[in-house]
Amino acid sequence: MMGDLYSGGGGLFRVSMCGGGAEAREIEQLSREGSQYSLSTGILPSLGARSNRRVTLFTVHCAACFNYLLAARYHDKQKTWIGAVMENFTEQSLWVRYVTSVYWSITTLTTVGYGDLHAENTREMIFDLFYMLFNLGLMAYLIGNMTNLVVHGTSKTRQFRDTVQAATSFALRNKLPAGLQEQMLSHLCLKFRTDSEGLQQQEILDSLPKAIRSSISHFLFYSLVDKVYLFRGVSNDLLFQLVSEMKAEYFPPKEDVILQNEAPTDFYILVTGAVELLILKNGVEQVFGEAKAGDLCGEIGVLCYRPQLFTVRTKRLSQLLRLNRATFLNIVQANVGDGTIIMNNLLQHLKELKDPIMEGILLETENMLARGRMDLPLTLCFAAHRGDDLLLHQLLKRGLDPNESDNNGRTALHIAAAKGNENCVLLLLDFGADPNSRDSDGSVPLWEAMVNSHKPVVKLLSENGAKLTPGDVGMFSCTAAEQNKPELLKEIIRLGGDITLSRDDNGSTALHVAVCEGNTNIVRFLLGRGARPDRADGNGWTPRDLAEQQGHDDIRELFDSHQRARAIETAVSAPAEPSRGVRFIGRFRSEPVLLPGPPPVGPNGLWGGPRSRRRVNDFCNSLFGMMSAVGGSAGEFGVAENGKYVARVTVSCPEKGDSAGKLVVLPGSFRELMEIGERKYGVSGGSVLREDGAVIDDIELIRDGDRLVFTSGTN
Repeated sequence: MMGDLYSGGGGLFRVSMCGGGAEAREIEQLSREGSQYSLSTGILPSLGARSNRRVTLFTVHCAACFNYLLAARYHDKQKTWIGAVMENFTEQSLWVRYVTSVYWSITTLTTVGYGDLHAENTREMIFDLFYMLFNLGLMAYLIGNMTNLVVHGTSKTRQFRDTVQAATSFALRNKLPAGLQEQMLSHLCLKFRTDSEGLQQQEILDSLPKAIRSSISHFLFYSLVDKVYLFRGVSNDLLFQLVSEMKAEYFPPKEDVILQNEAPTDFYILVTGAVELLILKNGVEQVFGEAKAGDLCGEIGVLCYRPQLFTVRTKRLSQLLRLNRATFLNIVQANVGDGTIIMNNLLQHLKELKDPIMEGILLETENMLARGRMDLPLTLCFAAHRGDDLLLHQLLKRGLDPNESDNNGRTALHIAAAKGNENCVLLLLDFGADPNSRDSDGSVPLWEAMVNSHKPVVKLLSENGAKLTPGDVGMFSCTAAEQNKPELLKEIIRLGGDITLSRDDNGSTALHVAVCEGNTNIVRFLLGRGARPDRADGNGWTPRDLAEQQGHDDIRELFDSHQRARAIETAVSAPAEPSRGVRFIGRFRSEPVLLPGPPPVGPNGLWGGPRSRRRVNDFCNSLFGMMSAVGGSAGEFGVAENGKYVARVTVSCPEKGDSAGKLVVLPGSFRELMEIGERKYGVSGGSVLREDGAVIDDIELIRDGDRLVFTSGTN
């Protein structure tokens, strides 16, 4: 029988403990979390009313289970607290026994004075003693916790009421206008609402380390700031630094964010909502415009350091990012190139507004720039880009490096030459700017002026040492051919460049590029200047191969006709054979006259070394050649001591008033012949014609005694 009682009591105890295990584990976890707080605050505010309820139920449950366990294990069931009122209680159902135990446990805990546990033996007395002592501490615990929760919940409301009362008293005492009083109350109500709803974003960010704060700001606002017109084109580093320093603020409807004519201490970026731009005229506020998400407010006053132009007032609940002027300037000072971009964006924005007020601000800002009174860091590239020679002179006199470059390696001289500003180019050259400086693409100021057809600047740079190196000529010729600009090719020739040279990177020539682009006129021009259709690039492709591969039939025909013309010009015709009345077999060409002087012989009697191809010398077949060979006096008829005749030609230029011509020695290359024309007649980049008007493009086509005519045109 005792075994049955023990089994019944233990079973109830085990079932009850299993039912309360989940609550026990949760209380233990909450207690561990609560231990992280200081004793001054306690764990009570963190647990809250729900935790208090669970602690109470768990205590009642445990007391009921322990009381029943003592009664079930006692040897005399009649002398127990439950046996005294319920005979044969072990025969009752589990539910009846559990409810009875919990009822007396909770009435004892609440101390209502009715149905308390009544100890019948010593064991129960000892347990009830400790249980009631525990109840005293638990009640104090619960009352204190609930009081703290109530006070904590109402403290913000009490503080808000006190703040509103103080603001109202202040407004009445100082007789503030009704509109201003409304703005004060609206702001206080919004602040209370954001605090109560957990929207106090800036307070949370300020409590975090800088790295975490910057990462959060970058995640929330970077994409918005990146689209603002003022920061278009600046570096990612500058944007990241600016976003990290911006403060997010909420403004209720109809609240002034910026006042007209106030000091420019901050400017704002609108995140959500909308604001009105108001201007005061004749004592009446007029709406100048409206700003929406992504727009700026107050930036003109901050950047131009002048009083704010407009009153900025919210139309509805709005969130704005505030950036302090001093912080902004400190960041920009460390990123000079970005400061130039920001100023350009501001000036361009003022021009696009096309408003009389903005036009006046633009004019005033430009005057401040010319006097160097802007706080933003200004560079020579910025002045050159604007074509402001006064500002450029001011900056150069301050000691700025005339060769400073931007992120792309472009100097102020590059920009001034590209824009054709002679005054800026002269200033930079006078202060020691390098006329042959290169940017990251390999471009030089002279080429910038040539591409943009600024001939006075080209002349100015050429006179001050600017030149095109052979490596530049190949690249620039390819660029001119790609852009289908024959005038650029002529300008390169005028400056002494050989447009048949190849690029350094892949061996392509201008003729390769012209064929790929299908520019027939450029191909014809290049062929007339000595370009070779069979010259291979670095990959083994010739212009002729490219024309066939890309199906440019007109260019292939042009190559073929050019080849035939070259063959006709270079062919040497023998005099017609007299008719002898017999069948003519063929035309025979006699051997040229042997020149005096034995050929060099090697040690083994062989020809010493490779022989260069002999150029056809028409003098050997002429009367003078034959006479000199027979007489042996080569020097009398212009034959050099080594047996090679020095050919002579007559050059003239009717355009320059010289029709009679001058007798000169035929140079060794076509380029040297062009230099003779430039030196004697000032003809640069023109053409060389025969007396019958045929264009000559190779020195091999010229014979002794020919009359050559220099012209400035291409035909």
